[in-house]
Amino acid sequence: MKLKLPAPPLPDSLKPQPRPPGEKRPGALDGAKEAGISAVDWVDERTSLSGAARWMMFRKVPKGTNWFYTLGSAAMFAFLNQAVTGVFLAMYYDPSPTNAYESARYITNEAFLGEFVRGMHKWGSSVMVILVFLHMGRTFFFGAYKYPRELNWVIGGVLLVLTMLMSFTGYLLPFDQRSYWATIVGVNINGTGPLVGPYLNDFLLAGPEFSATTLSRFYAIHMLLVPGLIAAMIGAHLYLVAKLGTTAPPWLKAESDPELRKEPK
Repeated sequence: MKLKLPAPPLPDSLKPQPRPPGEKRPGALDGAKEAGISAVDWVDERTSLSGAARWMMFRKVPKGTNWFYTLGSAAMFAFLNQAVTGVFLAMYYDPSPTNAYESARYITNEAFLGEFVRGMHKWGSSVMVILVFLHMGRTFFFGAYKYPRELNWVIGGVLLVLTMLMSFTGYLLPFDQRSYWATIVGVNINGTGPLVGPYLNDFLLAGPEFSATTLSRFYAIHMLLVPGLIAAMIGAHLYLVAKLGTTAPPWLKAESDPELRKEPK
């Protein structure tokens, strides 16, 4: 026979309180909601992510802000579309000279929703280039490149070059006659550049001429190198936008504080 020891007494503050009369008993949905809030609080207590999220998302916006200011966000959304659809295409694509064309044909004609995903990736690249150009144009004509946002303007220029490079390296991947000869022309034009042109030409071709390793070199640049650089540049770009804020449209004059106009006594 086991000896059952008495439980230690609980202080009154830890004892469960009786439910007030008329209070509704919590259901399964309320329990799930409380569990979700507790989980978020548990993560936030250890990471302080809520403070960083408030710093990034809640800030003063100047008067006159309009839809032109959403072009940067639209370009970032286009990049996310390229990243997601690119992952799905990579599941079927074979970057070898003997199988590249056949794998692209399989994606288009036989894979489930392959034509739709490839179309989103193909047209998404053109949309991304257009949006980046429009965003750069809005920044220039609104004077948003001036002090103290010069570094953000430089990062935007780097993002424009990387976007063009991603489109150029992706054009070869279907490996049909048009993409092959267009890439040859583009690489030869690039090789005529001063100083670094020939070296950059050798880097893209993985050698002095177009060979079996050129396609895999383009695929690695298109899938890993350029998207990684773009993601890092977007992170720096967003940090500076959150830190420095946005500029008002040039047709709105800044309103001075009447208190500053008073002459000191």
